[in-house]
Amino acid sequence: MSIQADQKAILMLEDGTIFYGKAAGKIGTTTGEICFNTGMTGYQEIFTDPSYFGQILVATNAHIGNYGIKADDAESSSIKISGFVCKNFTNAYSRKLADQAIQDYFEGEDLVAISAIDTRALVKHIRTKGAMNAIISSEILDEEVLRKKLDEVPSMAGLELASLVSTKDPYFVGDENAKFRVAVFDYGVKQSILKCLADRGCYLKVFPAKTSFEETEEWNPDGYFLSNGPGDPAPMQYAVENAKRILTSGKPLFGICLGHQILALAAGVSTYKMHHGHRGINHPVINLLTGHCEITSQNHGFGVSHDELKAKEDEIKITHVNLNDRTIEGIQLKDYPAFSVQYHPEASPGPHDARYLFDQFIDTIKSTKQESILK
Repeated sequence: MSIQADQKAILMLEDGTIFYGKAAGKIGTTTGEICFNTGMTGYQEIFTDPSYFGQILVATNAHIGNYGIKADDAESSSIKISGFVCKNFTNAYSRKLADQAIQDYFEGEDLVAISAIDTRALVKHIRTKGAMNAIISSEILDEEVLRKKLDEVPSMAGLELASLVSTKDPYFVGDENAKFRVAVFDYGVKQSILKCLADRGCYLKVFPAKTSFEETEEWNPDGYFLSNGPGDPAPMQYAVENAKRILTSGKPLFGICLGHQILALAAGVSTYKMHHGHRGINHPVINLLTGHCEITSQNHGFGVSHDELKAKEDEIKITHVNLNDRTIEGIQLKDYPAFSVQYHPEASPGPHDARYLFDQFIDTIKSTKQESILK
């Protein structure tokens, strides 16, 4: 169905709050957990980040679409958000390198969206009330019907989504003659993360989320990477067990975002659902090892227990802390060559303050291999 000028649309939140706006993207109905991202740029990378699977995204930046869409900017094979909310939906664009307008992009990807929303009021509401489910519709304007549909949407807490966005078959990235081999557990990995590893001399084999540790070991990797991804980490016992096996093997392990949470669970530290999460490209994080502050790119709605980490300070070192709310942003295991961060050091989009973490992972692989040779 083609969109009509000024066609109406409705956004309804789980708590009954309603916003009226204009239809954008595909005409239809969609549901998901509503969240917001504070980034000023990088909307296409955000749309295609698998960590957003199952979520309706609100853009706090007033103008979306003004620099168009470019295929090379995608972080995965398709849009992963379930719906989109913005203030000004700008179909005209002036970027010479762009391939298409945002409306054509959304229609091609079957994404339902709503514009002309007071996003400032909406974000303030989410910050106060917390993350909750929502429904967008440009085909159904009956509030009672929408309420019934919204009531059927499951909570994000307890949802295992990583296996739904993971690759179905293993694949390779990088130069097969590269110095290091890294096995990647794909829970929703971004292409920029793989590129950061490949650019540092790693040949990657990307495995489906539920691949067994035994299968990955047959490839004889020098190290392991646990990727970002969507959903609640707590139900992912298959991933936690694999992480425990990796630790026992003594091989280096690096986790990002969901991978950070999986490593914490493997170390006996629980996770929790945050009030409204961290999503944006300007989150300040202090590196406790160096004393330096990093401006980071983040996208997560779950966190790692600070109190349980403090109780295990003989086993786990807290390496990074969020300067806005003091939540845990990084850990390092003391008895294993394993570390992780909650944020996205590849920062696509975002500042590159934290890309040194990929170098740290390579240095860990080098030192571990050297120790193995000396033994």
